[in-house]
Amino acid sequence: MEIQYVIINFIILLTILVLVGRKTVKRIFGDRLEKINKELDEAEEIEKMEMPVFEPYTEEIVDDIVNEDIVKAQEAVEEKINSIKAFGEREHSEIHRTMIENARKELFSVMKENVINLFSYEKYAKEIKSLDGQVLDAILSQITLTSGDMAYLKHHDVLYVTLTSAFPLEKELVDKVDEATKKLLETVDGKTSLWVLEDSSLIGGLKFRIGDTVYDGTVSEELYQFEKSMNHAPIMDDDTVGRLIQEFTEKAEEFRPQIHKYQLGRVMTVSDGICWMDGLADIMYGEVVEFECGERGMVLDIQQNRIGCVIFGEFEHIEAGSRVRRVGRIASVPVGECLLGRVVDALGNPIDAMGYLPYKERRPIEFKAPAILDRAPVNSPMHTGIKAIDALVPIGKGQRELIIGDRQTGKTAIAVDTIINQKGKDTICIYVAIGQKETLVAEIREKLESKGAMEYTIIIAVPASSSAALQYIAPFSGSAMAEHFMYEGKDVLIVFDDLSKHAVAYRELSLLLHRPSGREAYPGDIFYLHSRLLERAAHLSDDLGGGSITALPIIETLAGDISAYIPTNVISITDGQIFLDSELFNEGQRPAINVGLSVSRVGGAAQNPVMKKVSSSLRTRLAQYRELAEFMQFGSDVDDATKATLDSGKRLTEALKQGRFVPIPDELQTILIFAVSEGYAKSVDVQDMERFEKELYNFFKTEKESLAVKVKNARKLDETLRDELDRALAEFLARF
Repeated sequence: MEIQYVIINFIILLTILVLVGRKTVKRIFGDRLEKINKELDEAEEIEKMEMPVFEPYTEEIVDDIVNEDIVKAQEAVEEKINSIKAFGEREHSEIHRTMIENARKELFSVMKENVINLFSYEKYAKEIKSLDGQVLDAILSQITLTSGDMAYLKHHDVLYVTLTSAFPLEKELVDKVDEATKKLLETVDGKTSLWVLEDSSLIGGLKFRIGDTVYDGTVSEELYQFEKSMNHAPIMDDDTVGRLIQEFTEKAEEFRPQIHKYQLGRVMTVSDGICWMDGLADIMYGEVVEFECGERGMVLDIQQNRIGCVIFGEFEHIEAGSRVRRVGRIASVPVGECLLGRVVDALGNPIDAMGYLPYKERRPIEFKAPAILDRAPVNSPMHTGIKAIDALVPIGKGQRELIIGDRQTGKTAIAVDTIINQKGKDTICIYVAIGQKETLVAEIREKLESKGAMEYTIIIAVPASSSAALQYIAPFSGSAMAEHFMYEGKDVLIVFDDLSKHAVAYRELSLLLHRPSGREAYPGDIFYLHSRLLERAAHLSDDLGGGSITALPIIETLAGDISAYIPTNVISITDGQIFLDSELFNEGQRPAINVGLSVSRVGGAAQNPVMKKVSSSLRTRLAQYRELAEFMQFGSDVDDATKATLDSGKRLTEALKQGRFVPIPDELQTILIFAVSEGYAKSVDVQDMERFEKELYNFFKTEKESLAVKVKNARKLDETLRDELDRALAEFLARF
């Protein structure tokens, strides 16, 4: 009954202690705590005297106490939940996250303390010690030599074996281990050196290590595994807290160690977010490791005598000589529809104060791009809602279109407008903010929410304050989330904002890993870095579901220099670029698209047939206008034909201007460009073009809606459709 007695009091104190606070517990349960501690001390003294233990309660009384205290605990939990939700509603996200994290840590701390107290009794210590033989048999039935052990034996004569226990081991168990390990090495002609150690922190059970591989059947390892599972479960409701408590106490009461196999290494040096380790001979590139302090990292460099690892969190807590273990999986992130509407970090952890992320599946951040035979032609339009892009540089589903330009020229605005325009089009959007200001990300989220776009959008925010390691993996994490939807047959739009900062983060990591630098100090594989990222954007064949990923990478230039190293690299990888000119931006052209340097290699294949027809001469006419406008700066006289060209160009330029967050349907864009190109706006003053555009849209929305639908669905601009458009525009001009 002692174990039940401890568990009962554990349930009484646990949730209230964690979620209500220590002071409140002392005030409400002070007398009871004193009584419990006194009775526990008396029970311990009785155990030492080897006297019969008195059972103070019957099972019925115990059940009544448990039920009564669980109700009280649930009430306390609900009160704390409401408090934490209030913090979230006030957008104190950092406070909210800290409260949740502290609750988890203290919850586990109390659980661990109770287990240690439980197994400190002689009776339970004997019970757990009696399991040593069973644990050892289970370990010896699993031990094998890894490829790392074989490689070590080629250079050394002895393979070190360590057997650690919480209590002194019987000689026959030690001899059994010695015999089994010698037998294991007979086939490779090697020797073993057996070390037998005691470590009370294991609480109970045995830990066997051969080479780098550990077979762990201890109570402390069970506690570690339970803590990991608890960190992936929500604790912000009373049902879950009760379930965790029940699960934990059942495991403690009927404890039977399971054998957990993992590899251990040692930290050699750590600085500037980079850790060098030895051991872990079988580790893979990109694999996740965990340090003793709880921080995690990812392997980015494997050399003959050491392993280079980037650290995701705070590296100040990691010390040279401390142990590091393999987690057993490649770096991955949560995927699925649970991410829609959420803001997460590069590891997929929610940072939006909206609580737990109930994911069911993870996906590696690095994944092989679809093969050529797995792809289908890019022939479906990805409408941006921006006239200048949909008419001049159309984007198709599965295309990689670069947005490039100087700072503050509207690159992010184009990406956000494109996301807003996907509303109601069954397209998932992912916005990856790399090295951006937190205020900017917050503004984008707020704008997307106001437009109803967060329902189908995921934001991955890795601000400038984040480590270079997190900035490096952020776009790969976004691609992994996008691939999940693509292979389910859905269309995905992903924005990388921006890859210039991503390249800088990778350069920092590479230099810290002592890799040789090349042009502009970037590593030699910087091109491969971005190519393997962007090649994952594709339009899959019908056999694979027909899903697609459309990528809009953003690159920031300096003084319009698109011939710099990173811009030229990404230009050669992508299927075209939208170049934003700072001069046009300063002149008031929004968006400031440079027609001469912008191109789409997919072109009209991913364009509405009617739009393709009416915009076919648009690029040439705009280029002529820009050339003539520059020439006219010298004040030369012009003939009537040149003046007509200039007037037409001014109206075309004015018609292509567009404000932020107001995407325009493709059919209305087509009608506007048709009207301006065919001369229906030639009598409209340039300053009245904005009013002309708005009234034209309103006219076709209200009175000619059927004609607008016909333009949208038409497969070509035939004479019949042209005549209908001419009559409708003539009717509109008569009223304008």
